[in-house]
Amino acid sequence: MNYEELLIEADTLGLVTKEKPLRAHNGRIKGQRIAIKQDLTITEKSCVLAEELGHHYTTVGNILNQEDIRNYKQEFRARLWAYNKKIGLQGIIHAYEARRTEPDEMADFLEVTPEFLAEALKCYRSKYSPYTTIDNYIVFFEPCLSVMKVL
Repeated sequence: MNYEELLIEADTLGLVTKEKPLRAHNGRIKGQRIAIKQDLTITEKSCVLAEELGHHYTTVGNILNQEDIRNYKQEFRARLWAYNKKIGLQGIIHAYEARRTEPDEMADFLEVTPEFLAEALKCYRSKYSPYTTIDNYIVFFEPCLSVMKVL
């Protein structure tokens, strides 16, 4: 999903999204309001908005103190939600089918930042390693990322 589509989803949920000159964070959600740092690229804003929507769906209470393991787990769930929304295993497969196998090419194809992609792949690797199957594909995470279609 691109930034515009995520804005529409937020609006459908009754969330008000505004771009603001944030200093400490790239995005914040409080109640029904989402603030996105205004001087980010559209791709960066899309990744940030996906994570803030992830917080809307998965987070309870104030989790700013990441020293608390419960808050850290909620942050992880929100990020996983965002990775699945923006990329997912299907996104990895589509990128491979389009012959976008280099990290920067894959990030551009999936409309995410290289950092967001790297974190998503790290998360998927910890969850699915060494491989997982989806439909008629095998997505390998070890020893490196690769996709194989099963005939």
